[in-house]
Amino acid sequence: QVQLVESGGGLVQAGGSLRLSCTASTSGLAINAMGWYRQAPGKPRELVARLRFTSAGVTNYADSVKGRFTISREDAKNTVYLQMNSLKPDDTAVYYCNAENWAKSVSQWGQGTQVTVSS
Repeated sequence: QVQLVESGGGLVQAGGSLRLSCTASTSGLAINAMGWYRQAPGKPRELVARLRFTSAGVTNYADSVKGRFTISREDAKNTVYLQMNSLKPDDTAVYYCNAENWAKSVSQWGQGTQVTVSS
């Protein structure tokens, strides 16, 4: 079982930056990938960034955030970060952390954290 705790959301002006954190607690279950997704009002949840926990550390980003957002990992703290720079009003959404275990087909979601970008 995996539990995720997110932090770092808030209100920021356009052009500003925020860093989201997601710390995972597991009961011995391996995590194979973690990612950030977001959902704006009236829109479906979408992938923002995802990091696979392989030696290559493959990352995927939504086209809309490439060059502005960076996903990273701190192994010692079992934490994944999303550094968001040059924020735009269109980035306003609830951001959710997700953790995957492929062997057991586990996909665990965090509680979500609100990011609001004012123009």
